[in-house]
Amino acid sequence: MCKGLATLPATCLKSAKDIKHKISFLLQKPEPQAADQKQMKEKSTTAAAKRVPNTAEVEKWKESFSHVLNSEVGRTVFTSFLKSEFSEENMDFWMACEDYTKTAPTKLATRAKQIYQKYIGADALNEVNLDAATREKTRQNVENACPCCFDDAQKMIYTLMEKDSYRRFLKSKLMQDLCQQQSNAAQEKKEKRSCDMADSSQVLAGGA
Repeated sequence: MCKGLATLPATCLKSAKDIKHKISFLLQKPEPQAADQKQMKEKSTTAAAKRVPNTAEVEKWKESFSHVLNSEVGRTVFTSFLKSEFSEENMDFWMACEDYTKTAPTKLATRAKQIYQKYIGADALNEVNLDAATREKTRQNVENACPCCFDDAQKMIYTLMEKDSYRRFLKSKLMQDLCQQQSNAAQEKKEKRSCDMADSSQVLAGGA
């Protein structure tokens, strides 16, 4: 006959509570693959944000918009600028389209709907600026999802960023500060080299 929990040893009660806590934690834990991908992306973005671009990189960004997008640090810096203009959804959408082309065929339909609902559909939380024709064509493409169903929409947002945001980015305080940092770093390096050469000369002169 059961005499209730009061008669159980304290260690048994503790074990039961631990098991209950672990089960609760596992139920709330996201899918391992999704969690791992999100964690890797966050780490990559954080690392890029912390790394200071070198002079060559900054000069490349000034040459063309494609150089900005082809650089992980460039994308991070440009996204920071877009955030200051409250238009980061353009870069988010462009990146989502890039990732989408690498999606497994069995997951294309689901992923296409997610991107459409987030950036293009009615009441989209992060709606991007597309004309009616491109929006409608993309909607039709999503119904029969394929790797290229966002191509037109992605090109339009790319052009919008290149012709509009990128031009302001080049003149922004953010870019000016980066150029100033590179200039200061180059000057410090030059001064250090001069000091090192002077010290070497003194050592040689002393030895003579």
